[in-house]
Amino acid sequence: MTRDKDRKRIVRDRMKKTGESYTAARIHVLAKAGTTPRSNAATASAPSLESRAGVADATIAARTGRTWQEWVRVLDADNAAAMPHRDIARLLRDRHGVGSWWSQSVTVGYERIKGLREPGQRRDGVYEASKSRTFDVPVGRLFRAWFVAATRRRWIGEPATVRTARAPKAMRLQWPDGTLVIAGFTAKGAGRSVVALTHTKLASRAAADGARAAWAARLDALGQLLAARRSPAAATRR
Repeated sequence: MTRDKDRKRIVRDRMKKTGESYTAARIHVLAKAGTTPRSNAATASAPSLESRAGVADATIAARTGRTWQEWVRVLDADNAAAMPHRDIARLLRDRHGVGSWWSQSVTVGYERIKGLREPGQRRDGVYEASKSRTFDVPVGRLFRAWFVAATRRRWIGEPATVRTARAPKAMRLQWPDGTLVIAGFTAKGAGRSVVALTHTKLASRAAADGARAAWAARLDALGQLLAARRSPAAATRR
């Protein structure tokens, strides 16, 4: 009992110094003491792991060559739970040969499995919400619907301002509350395109859930606007 109290005190002291969550600070303290944190993650069933990771076991196995159970075992052997996010992703790329996109997915999934972050939460404690949508318009037209202020105001519902833009590929929008939206645009042939966005710097999981729902409604409104502009009747009225 005394050892547990001493360990908790050391963990809380580290939290004050580093700003880490209790879980992250405890992992570092245990690693320094040469103790492995107790976890049933390595023996958990695949459905349990994939639900925590947020990516299906079959998908991660097909894309990376290992299931979640195998990745937990491999990364635990590398003491990855004590590493920052960027170091885990680099480890996956450099030592285990995982491509850049999927190294991020494995890193996030592993961090969720180990309790280092919740779904939608970054390792620094802030939350984010992501959405994507495909539209039946060329990528240049989709990009302009975001970039041109008068058009953007018709569907986005917030006085957001463009911080940076690289036509027709990427854009950063500043929200009035200080949060940030990062959007990427991809052509899917001559007449279709996709926007994938992440709303970052959100304060809580509830805020992330609210932002996700709001973006679903905004993208619906954007689709209606783009469809109206494509119709012959709309062209005649203009």
